[in-house]
Amino acid sequence: MNKPKTHLGAKRVLVTGGAGFLGSHLCDRLVAQGHEVLCIDNYFTGQRGNVAHLLAAPNFELIRHDVTFPLYVEVDEIYNLACPASPIHYQHDPVQTTKTSVHGAINVLGLAKRTGAKIFQASTSEVYGDPAVHPQTEEYWGNVNPIGPRSCYDEGKRCAETLFFDYHRQHNLRIKVARIFNTYGPRMHPKDGRVVSNFIVQALSGDPITIFGSGAQTRSFCYCDDLIDGFLAFMATDDTVTGPINLGNPVEFSMLELAQSVLDLTGSKSKLDYQPLPQDDPKQRCPDISRAKADLNWEPRVQLREGLGHTIAYFDSLLTKGAA
Repeated sequence: MNKPKTHLGAKRVLVTGGAGFLGSHLCDRLVAQGHEVLCIDNYFTGQRGNVAHLLAAPNFELIRHDVTFPLYVEVDEIYNLACPASPIHYQHDPVQTTKTSVHGAINVLGLAKRTGAKIFQASTSEVYGDPAVHPQTEEYWGNVNPIGPRSCYDEGKRCAETLFFDYHRQHNLRIKVARIFNTYGPRMHPKDGRVVSNFIVQALSGDPITIFGSGAQTRSFCYCDDLIDGFLAFMATDDTVTGPINLGNPVEFSMLELAQSVLDLTGSKSKLDYQPLPQDDPKQRCPDISRAKADLNWEPRVQLREGLGHTIAYFDSLLTKGAA
């Protein structure tokens, strides 16, 4: 097997979905560490502007490519982040969403098998569905509707996990499977329909803040920098640590609490607009991160109000540019 050459410990790293919200932050960190980073994205939800500041770096390369098609490159490590992650985006073309998770996994796993690369899968807390246990541990098999409007994402990611572990068992691939819980921060898409970006954009625009259901449903919110720390710590573990491992913030907030924090930090006078709860929307979602603490020596450090401050500043600058 022909292995890529590395210099002074640097690796050749492929990041699929690298121009997206989390992918671009990961590319930042890998480039700063001196690795040769190959970023691929089809720009369905990712944006070239998220990585434009990296284009002048000699160790960064950007290719427009859809992960549902094979890619023939030489790499040491792969981070597979390619897939729309917000309901408004993944429900736009549900068949393509499933293909991205399943065909995409098959393609990157085939690449890892050929090159001997270590490979990371960005899975999701959505594999737990509307959970019947709380908080969710990695041993919980989930409560997922396989034919609902969210199933293209939920079941696509569950199938991708199956493929990763079967490639690990059958072909001895070095895999890392992370289940990502709600994450927020700069470079979120302003129209992704996720609660943090929705609330912030609505508050900054003076529009009513949309609360689905009673607002008592809870989520946990992890700041993007903390999550990328978790990615890198997981990839650095030895080959016996495969996951799945929950990565997220175990501190819960209700939607009403989040809305109030956004109103406080923005100084907005927006009113609350209550709407019916969408089908299969989970009532609560919170990770048990005991395994991440033990195996990765990782836990989030950024408090919600601090992270919201950074995120609000980002969206404020976007809206200001848009108005100019």
